[in-house]
Amino acid sequence: MTQTGRVPRQDDPKPLTKQDFEALARFRFGIRRYLRFSEVIVRRHGLTPQQYQLLLALKGFPARDWASVGELADRLQLRHHSTVELVNRAQTQELVQRTPDPEDARAVRVGLTAHGEQVLGRLSALHRDELDRMGGVLAPPVWEGPGPAGNGRADGVSGGSAPGR
Repeated sequence: MTQTGRVPRQDDPKPLTKQDFEALARFRFGIRRYLRFSEVIVRRHGLTPQQYQLLLALKGFPARDWASVGELADRLQLRHHSTVELVNRAQTQELVQRTPDPEDARAVRVGLTAHGEQVLGRLSALHRDELDRMGGVLAPPVWEGPGPAGNGRADGVSGGSAPGR
């Protein structure tokens, strides 16, 4: 039993060391620094950070060069109606285009325009260069011993996609 009167469970997280907190803080700082860079650079090119994420999600969508609004909402972690508005604004700027889905008359496919491809190419090259300059700052922290799943990673994840919402 613990001091609080609670019985410890086997899956309780192992207490963190000072080095663990330093690693987490360094990682979090790297993420914030990169995101701040991204916010500034995309705004200089006339886009919002969300529009850049939309373009990147489309270009990086697995095995296709288009996605449905629902798929984009999942990738961007937005609600469906927010994604529709984001696509509307991007379409107004001629960054994306909608086309009817030939397999489902109720759905549309969202894809990049040539202009969207150009803008994304420029911005992504700048993002890649910034990651190169940052070195390994964004590498996930690795603990001395195994993480919760015994793999040495802080999150206990061995790979794959993020959990569903």
